[in-house]
Amino acid sequence: MQKEFPRIKNFIDGEFVEPVGGKYLDNIEPATGKPYSKVADSGKEDVDLAVAAAEAAFADWSKMPAAERSKILLRIADLIERDLEKLSRAESIDTGKPLSLARSLDIPRASSNFRFFATAILHTENEAHVTDGVAFNYTLRQPRGIAGLISPWNLPLYLLSWKIAPAIAVGNTAIAKPSELTPMTAYLLCEICAEAGLPNGVLNVVHGTGPNVGAAVTAHPKIGTISFTGGTVTGRKVAEACAPLFKKVSLELGGKNPNIIFADADLDAAIAGSVRSSFANQGQVCLCGSRVFVERSVYKTFVDRFIDKASELKLGDPLDEKTEQGAIVSKAQLDKVKFYVDLAKKEGGVTALGGKAPDPINERCCDGYFFPPTVITDLPVSCRTNREEIFGPVVTITPFDNEEEVIGYANDTDYGLASSVWTQNLNRAHRVAERISTGTVWVNCWLVRDLRVPFGGMKASGVGREGGEEALRFFTEPKNVCIAK
Repeated sequence: MQKEFPRIKNFIDGEFVEPVGGKYLDNIEPATGKPYSKVADSGKEDVDLAVAAAEAAFADWSKMPAAERSKILLRIADLIERDLEKLSRAESIDTGKPLSLARSLDIPRASSNFRFFATAILHTENEAHVTDGVAFNYTLRQPRGIAGLISPWNLPLYLLSWKIAPAIAVGNTAIAKPSELTPMTAYLLCEICAEAGLPNGVLNVVHGTGPNVGAAVTAHPKIGTISFTGGTVTGRKVAEACAPLFKKVSLELGGKNPNIIFADADLDAAIAGSVRSSFANQGQVCLCGSRVFVERSVYKTFVDRFIDKASELKLGDPLDEKTEQGAIVSKAQLDKVKFYVDLAKKEGGVTALGGKAPDPINERCCDGYFFPPTVITDLPVSCRTNREEIFGPVVTITPFDNEEEVIGYANDTDYGLASSVWTQNLNRAHRVAERISTGTVWVNCWLVRDLRVPFGGMKASGVGREGGEEALRFFTEPKNVCIAK
């Protein structure tokens, strides 16, 4: 007898509904390699239904006073906090990340996103200009309509809420497509939104694959705003689909982020911060520092201590409270990680730590997708392993001799998302930060986030900026009103 799994349905017009085609995909738990639920395998017809619901809801929602919208978003934040344990466990099962990480980072950040934008809309400013005494100009910022929000699998609720919250806070309605690999927290968020009193049709969630649902969202003529977070290859396809329709697009894409350690750095802090930036969420964070550059005079000391620290990370069942390194999100992603580790060997790299799949974690996780923290040295800066995004627990460490050289190393990639610089020389910190081509530069820290600041990448890491005032501007359309005196 075939086992019946829970079904994750679409959320359209305030109701959980079956996909039009009646098809579902297996939702695999990465730690076990086995399905534990089914997720809707939707298509264009489902997106059309969601657009109709969003279009109908827009008139009332966009005209609702900001204070009323704010109350609903704050209620959503409260309910996320109330359901912290439930959401954390769901995210851990869905993604393979340690339960402790979901509880301490992902779910609290999702609540913070709703809380921040709920209050931000109460404190916005409009520009006004007197034009040579002949006219008075002021700028209105109005919601754009229906926003298409496409989020990735690595931080599923955190990044989905990062898009939903500002989009609906300013009065848009939304069609969201979570990753088909990690749909559960989006499903639970829909339950929370309904309980919080979010009007029907304001948020619609359509589950399914990129080719079936993501493509339908980006191509739909009534969805005029697209916010996409994901891989650079897919981001290019999104941009190509949106360009002929003149859609407003934000793309937050891949990263191959440099982590620079100068000899005068506080090595204790630099090593602890670098291990975290290399292996957090099994290295499956677009902001991870996957290329570490160390000034030659402290290179050996750093490498030895870094390896010692990384080797202490506990690889285990994500649901075990003591686990620090969980499972890779899917078999395809695990195979990609293994490919690059093998490639690194062919390119002359030395595997100083890890490099092969571990023995079975336990009976429950014997078929799971696990890979240990892996450190590779002695690679040329320009090799593929040092230039292409791996998105796994693999870090390369390379020595450098001077500031000019390491800036060249840092910028020797198609990506430009984030970087870290570790030094106690304030002048150097400013000089290097100015010359590194990344959207964010952390100095003596990593992943310190302030929701008020712009966030995004350069080069192949994307276009556009989100966060704070930038997000509110992205999801609104400026209109100038000029009144003659």
